[in-house]
Amino acid sequence: MYARHLTAAFVAATTFAGTPAQAQTTAWPSKPIRWIVPFPPGGPADVVTRMLSAKLAERVGQPGIVENRGGAGGNVGHEAAARAAPDGTTVVFVVPAIITNPFFLKASIDPFRELAPVIHLDSASMVLLTHPAFPANTVAELISRARAKPGSVSCASSGALPQVGCEMLRIHAGAEMIMVQYKGNAPALNALMGGEVNLLFDVVNVAQVQVKSGRVRAIASTNPKRGIGPFGELPVLAETIPDFELVTWHGVMVPAATPRDIVLRLNREIQSVLGDPDIRRRFADGGLDIRGGTPEEFGAILKRDYTKYGKTLTGAGINPE
Repeated sequence: MYARHLTAAFVAATTFAGTPAQAQTTAWPSKPIRWIVPFPPGGPADVVTRMLSAKLAERVGQPGIVENRGGAGGNVGHEAAARAAPDGTTVVFVVPAIITNPFFLKASIDPFRELAPVIHLDSASMVLLTHPAFPANTVAELISRARAKPGSVSCASSGALPQVGCEMLRIHAGAEMIMVQYKGNAPALNALMGGEVNLLFDVVNVAQVQVKSGRVRAIASTNPKRGIGPFGELPVLAETIPDFELVTWHGVMVPAATPRDIVLRLNREIQSVLGDPDIRRRFADGGLDIRGGTPEEFGAILKRDYTKYGKTLTGAGINPE
C-alpha cells in the first residue's frame, strides 16, 4: 500500500508542467537507498558500489546502504533485488553474471522479466593472472602445459566472464582444465594468491594492486590490442587465441515493476554522479571507462551479451545445474 501511494504521489508531482521543480522531486527517495551487491565484500563490484552510493546519497539527501548478498554466482543478490519493493529504494549492482547465470543455474532469475535496466556504469578490460610460482610466463606456454599435462592447470572463477574466459582457454587448448568455482572474484583472488589455483581472469582495477605487490603475476590482457589501459604493456590474448576479447561492465538494475518515472530519475541522478570529477578520476585510475546512457541502451547491452556469451558457454557444453 505504501509503495502504491509513493508511486501515485510521484506521478502526480510530475504530471503538471506548472508544478515547481522542488515538488517534482519530493516523492523519491523517502527513505535510505539500499544497494545490493551480489558478491562478497572487497571485490570490484563492492569497491565501485561504495563509491557510487556515497555520492548518490549526497545528491538525493538519503543515506546509501550497501548490502553484500553473495552466493550462487550472484543469484542470491539478484533474487533479493527482484523480490524487493519496486519503489526505487532498492537497486542492484550488476555485472555480466546477470546474463550468464541462466546458462549455469536452473534457479537463476530471468534478468529480462524480473529486473529492469537503469544505467550502464562503465566498461573494463580484464587481465589473466597467474600465481607467481606457476611455470608459464605466456599464454602460449600455459596452453602447452595444459596440453602436455591434461587436468594439471586450474582456472578460478565466480561465474560470469571469468568463467567464460576459463572456458575459452580450455576450448582453445583442447585439453581438460580444472575449473574451480568461488562465491566471488575476491575469494578467487585470495585463492590464487595462496597458491590454491593457477589462473584467474580479473578486472584491472582490482588486479593492479596485487600485481604491484608481487602476489600475483599478469601475463596477458583481454583488450582487443596492446597499449590500452593500465596493463597496456602486456600481450593480448587475441595474439595467441584469435578473436579472444573479454570486456566486462558494471550496471544498475531495479525490480521489474519499478515505475518508469522513478527509473528515469535514478538514471539521471546516477548519470550526474558519473560526471563528478572525483568519480571520473577514481574510475580512470582503476582502468574503468565510464559509459552512462539511457536504460534502453543498457538493456540492449544485456541482450547482446546474453546472446554472445551464451553461444560460447553452450558451445563449451555448459548446462544449467
